[in-house]
Amino acid sequence: MPFIKALILGIVEGLTEFLPISSTGHLIIVGDLLDQVLGGGGAEQDKVFKIVIQLGAILAVCWFYRARLIRVARGIRTRPTERRFAFNIIIAFLPAMVAGVLFHDVIKTYLFSPLTVAGALIIGGFVILYIEHQPPRRRVRHIDDLSTAIAFKVGLAQTLALFPGVSRAGATIMGGVVFGLSRQVATELSFFLAIPTMLAATAYDVFQARDLLTSDAIPLFAVGFIAAFISAALTIKTLLHYVANHDFVIFAWYRIGFGVLVLFTALTGLITW
Repeated sequence: MPFIKALILGIVEGLTEFLPISSTGHLIIVGDLLDQVLGGGGAEQDKVFKIVIQLGAILAVCWFYRARLIRVARGIRTRPTERRFAFNIIIAFLPAMVAGVLFHDVIKTYLFSPLTVAGALIIGGFVILYIEHQPPRRRVRHIDDLSTAIAFKVGLAQTLALFPGVSRAGATIMGGVVFGLSRQVATELSFFLAIPTMLAATAYDVFQARDLLTSDAIPLFAVGFIAAFISAALTIKTLLHYVANHDFVIFAWYRIGFGVLVLFTALTGLITW
C-alpha cells in the first residue's frame, strides 16, 4: 500500500506541478483521500515525502531545458543576453523567497487543508476565465526580450501561490499574460522560474524536517521521485505544444469543477476531509 500511494502521489506531482491547477492543492486533496482509502497518513514523514518528490519535477525541467541552462552558465560572464536572462529569473524569484520566509509557518499551519484548497481552486478558476476573456496584450514574444520590470511583476504574482490551491504555474503564467507576455513566453518563464523557486522551497522544508529523513524511507521516496520526474517531463512537452494553439480556459473549468466536487463531498458528508 505505501508503494501504491508513493506512485500515485509522484504521478500527481509531476502532472500538476507545471499546469495552472495547483500541485500542492492536488497533493493535499489526493493524499488525504488516499489516507482514507488505503490507510495510514498523519505521519510527519508523509509530509517530507511530498516535499522530496518535488525534486523529481524540478529535475525534469532542468533536463528539458538543459541546453539553455548550460548556455547560460557558460555565457553569463561574456554574453549580455544570457546575463540578462539569469538576472531576470533572480529578480522574479526574490518576491516569493521573501514572502515564503516570512509566512511559511503560518501558511503550513492554517491553510493546508482540502477545503481551503477547494476554495482557492474555484476562485483561481474564475480569475483565469476573466483574464482569458480580456483583449490580448501581447508585447513580448520571446523570453530574451523580457524586461526586468515585467520579470519583477511576474515574481510578485508568484507570491499569490503561497496560498495552497492558487497554483504557482497558474499565478506566473496568467500574471505573465496580464503583463503582456504571449502564452508561450509566459509558460516558458514559469518553467524557468520554477527551478530556483522550487529548489529553495524544497531545500527549506527538507532542512526543517531533516530529522525525519531515514534510510528505510529511501525506496518509497525513490518511487515517488521517479514517477514525478517522468510525468513532469511528459507534461512540460505536452503543455508547450498545447499553448501554441490554445488558451487556458479548459484548466479554469477543471479547477472550478474539481473544487466544487470537493466542497460537495464535504457538505454532503460523503467524504470527511
